[in-house]
Amino acid sequence: MDRPEIQIEDLLVRPWRKSDAEAVYRACQDPDIQRWIPLPRPYEMSHALGFVTDFSNSTWDNQTAANFGVFDRSSGELLANMGLVRIDITAKNAELGYWTAPAARGRGVATRAGRAVTAWGFEALGIERLIWRADIGNHASRLVALRIGFQMEGVQRGGLMAVDGSGMHIDGWVASMRPGDVTPTTPERYAAGSPAAIRAQVFSRPTPTLALPGGGVLRPATDDDIDAITAACQDPETLRWTTIPPGYQRSDAENFARVYAPGAWQQGTAAIFAIADASGAYCGGIDLRISQEDSSAAEIGFQVAPWARGRGLASEALRTLAVWGFDALGLTRVKWRAHVGNDGSRRVAEKASFTFEGIQRQGCLHRGERRDAWVAAMLATDPR
Repeated sequence: MDRPEIQIEDLLVRPWRKSDAEAVYRACQDPDIQRWIPLPRPYEMSHALGFVTDFSNSTWDNQTAANFGVFDRSSGELLANMGLVRIDITAKNAELGYWTAPAARGRGVATRAGRAVTAWGFEALGIERLIWRADIGNHASRLVALRIGFQMEGVQRGGLMAVDGSGMHIDGWVASMRPGDVTPTTPERYAAGSPAAIRAQVFSRPTPTLALPGGGVLRPATDDDIDAITAACQDPETLRWTTIPPGYQRSDAENFARVYAPGAWQQGTAAIFAIADASGAYCGGIDLRISQEDSSAAEIGFQVAPWARGRGLASEALRTLAVWGFDALGLTRVKWRAHVGNDGSRRVAEKASFTFEGIQRQGCLHRGERRDAWVAAMLATDPR
């Protein structure tokens, strides 16, 4: 394959050279690059030198990869790595991979270089299908892929090797692109300041702790909460009104705290918190689930442990999480629903300043039976 040099405005995209090794070594000390990219650990100067010389040259020669460095045209500063990997010339497919140096983030470097390299792959190599993959939770990489023109296909179960060297197969996001899909400019829905861009930043960070007015907090559930979660989810009133499965066991609580809740955060589909009082004790749970049909809307749900009822924690939690959804995620509407007759939940919603909207006929499915639901909502424009 020919080894082109591509100029894009202030960027130079070119094959690696031996003299780039020091800059690659420095960039790959970054914790975020090491978090998401399968690099040797620790990453030594010898690894960087081998990458820009023997590895890069051999894969160009045997047509299995085309790795480029992305540089500032004026200063020569290394900004990113961008490459087509796992190239199969016969099958006409390849995979796009990249990382961005810390100082270059937020400048559109990966997006612009990615467009150039994908366009080159389609035109010069005759690639007909390009894929992108990343660990679930790598929202920054996903946003770049969407901006370039990749279309999300879903989750590839066990499709990636864990970057920690454990040899474990983990689930990953997968997207694809065909010739003609490359975007000339970033689509508005993925532009800076869009809900997608805002949420990529939020969900790339650890789940936050949110302060409640009365001194309690909303925080991620921990192993210390597992016994309390188990007890709360065995409560008859909780089972009567929620979708928590009957026969709830400690193993269910372990899965909830260790897998389900953090997994939803990684996916960016929900924010799930434990409600804790001022002493830090577990008092219930609350979640904000982003609508898959309307990304500006979400639904909120909660349950309070029997020993914590009547203390006002639920209404504080409901209002705090809804406002956080408006401010942090750019939501415009947060909906609350409960089965008709769940007077306790309705009182909490009204106390939290949700506006009652009416009855959704057979709006909830509860253990195979459809039930009428009360509906209320809070809007981002409502008084705070």
